[in-house]
Amino acid sequence: MFNRQSRVVRLVVGLAGLAIVVGACSAGGGDKFSIGYSNSAGVGNGFREEQVCTAKAEAFASDKVSEMTTIHRNTDAAGQLQDIRDLIAKGVDAIVFNPANTDALNPALAEAKAAGIVTVSVDANVSDPNTYNLYNNQVDYAKLGAKWLFEKLGGKGTVYYMRGLAGHPADNDRHQGFLEVLKDYPDIKVVPSEEGVATGWDPATTTQLINDWIASGSYDTTDGIWTSGMDHWVVDAIKAANKPYVPIVGADLGAFVAQLLDGTNFPGLEGAAVTNTAAVGGAGVNLALKLLNKEDVTTADALTVLLTPVLADNTTDAGKETLKSWQSVEGLNPDWPLGITIEGWTTYTPEQAVACKGPGEK
Repeated sequence: MFNRQSRVVRLVVGLAGLAIVVGACSAGGGDKFSIGYSNSAGVGNGFREEQVCTAKAEAFASDKVSEMTTIHRNTDAAGQLQDIRDLIAKGVDAIVFNPANTDALNPALAEAKAAGIVTVSVDANVSDPNTYNLYNNQVDYAKLGAKWLFEKLGGKGTVYYMRGLAGHPADNDRHQGFLEVLKDYPDIKVVPSEEGVATGWDPATTTQLINDWIASGSYDTTDGIWTSGMDHWVVDAIKAANKPYVPIVGADLGAFVAQLLDGTNFPGLEGAAVTNTAAVGGAGVNLALKLLNKEDVTTADALTVLLTPVLADNTTDAGKETLKSWQSVEGLNPDWPLGITIEGWTTYTPEQAVACKGPGEK
């Protein structure tokens, strides 16, 4: 489990769609390596921006990376397939990536294997047999929040189900976990359907969805809301509409945790945050370097490293204390998750993650 007592800091980061960072040394010089990083969605999303920044920070802090090429853009699986092939053609030693699809990238990953390139998937899993997977246990993430919410409602009521990015492996896993819990609560009605609505993990889309839900009158018959980490935008919309709050589940984004702890500005708000660290970006780079250095890497299941999520709510003193402990340092971008490092898997400082600089980048 990652360290929830890690220090955190604040930064608003805007990354270009494609950034190539070249260090002073040539790839593979001495004991240094060339790393490629591919993120295929969520440009502007706090989780994805923090993830890219932690990858850069780990590459810099390790002092083992001579060159880092980062491709960070909104595309589909076909686009990411080409991005990975571009990194292969560049001759990197390892490719770390957040996958757009569980299976669609396998042809390029097989090509990477043939070229002797280490591949590590972060935030979600892929089915390629030679790629390591390092990610938060997304099935358990959904189970924790769903169970808390259904219990909070006394096992009966109507829940508005707001999912993430349609087709993304993490969203698929969360949907699986949500439905597994739902089957134990026959008196919970999920709207608009058990398939939920896709926010795309996009703030503008999320805000539009909840505003439309309120304007239609459907919110007035809603007893609770489960969000796939797009939480504080929902709370802000409810407040702007001057509606009473219903219990809500979200992630450990700084803004949502602050809302849960602010009884003055958000009176009556009850909710729970489930941890989903974006530091998997840095952890993925760390894992890739371990593999390149021929270090022994022990995983829980085949080539998979699962991080354990934790839930904290604002309805108990213990829950509030946990939420407060996640706010251990002032300054984090409110859209970033509060877990900016992972004990045993990252070596950078919070300040280095904030700087968002890779090797050779000024």
